[in-house]
Formats: sequence, C-alpha cells, structure tokens
Amino acid sequence: MIAREHYTPGPASGAQVRKDGEKWTLVLVRELRHSPEKVWQALTDPAHLREWAPFDADVSLGSAGAMVMLTTVGAPTPMVSETRVTRADSPKVLEYNWGGFDMRWELEAHDGGTRLTLWTNIDRRFISMGAAGWHICLDVLDRLLAGQPIGRIVGPEAMKFDGWQRLNAEYAKQFMEA
Repeated sequence: MIAREHYTPGPASGAQVRKDGEKWTLVLVRELRHSPEKVWQALTDPAHLREWAPFDADVSLGSAGAMVMLTTVGAPTPMVSETRVTRADSPKVLEYNWGGFDMRWELEAHDGGTRLTLWTNIDRRFISMGAAGWHICLDVLDRLLAGQPIGRIVGPEAMKFDGWQRLNAEYAKQFMEA
C-alpha cells in the first residue's frame, strides 16, 4: 500500500447539482484509466468495495434483483440498510438504493478507459460534503484499480483529512455559483 500521506486530492471538478422539485441530485463524473469491465467489478464486488467505498456489501451488487445488506463504514453507529439492486446492466448501468438515497452508476468506454458517472439524490444541506467524500472515494478507487491502493478514506476519518476540508469548501463555492 502506498503511504496515504503522499495522496493529495486534485481540485474540485466534475460535479454538478440538479434540483427537481424538492429533490436534489449530485452528479459526479470521473474519467478513469481502466476498462468498464474492471470498473464494474470494483463497483459490484464486495472485496473491491471494502477497499474504496463508504459502505460494505454482504454480496455482489452485480445482479438485478439481488438483495444486499449495505453497512456504512466509519460512522459512529454503522447504518445497515437492505437494498434490492434495481438495475445491473454489466458493464454499463448499476442502480440501487443506499440508506434512502438512489444510486445510479453509468459506465461508458472513453479514451481507452471509462467515463464513470454517479447520480445520487442527497439532502440539500450536505451536497458539498457528499461531493468531497465521493471525490476522495473515486480517487481511492482509481488508485486501487491501478494497483496502487492507499486504503479507503471515508466517514469521520475523511472529514479530518486536509484534502476533504479543501474539497468541501471548493465544492460549496462552485455550487453557490451554479
């Protein structure tokens, strides 16, 4: 594992917020250097999720109709939610609900890698915090897939991380201007 102290997240980018009535959606787009198939495995396989995601899954998220227990990692009191995978079109679209929040992952082959788009509804008060958290999760995912794991940085641990504080402020500023 590469020393985490050598990791610094890049600037806040690739995120937008959409409002539909009272529903707020955070959309994050990230270009990854890995094939859609490799990214799909990281999004669905419990062993891979344990390396980068803010939750653990008891079984694969890769099959539509699968019932999965998702457990929040790093929270003072772990939140456990049972979800049904509503869509799993490998390696293109994955949809499920995590703790009351709809999650939609879209994977598109792009420039020899994958354009990964995450759509998630989110409480309006936590949009910049969520963007900062997912930004770091996706950085950790990218390094994991490149064979340079740094270990997941989630929950309160992420919020103590200097890079998270900066990202939270940058995203808050971007979203205020939007």
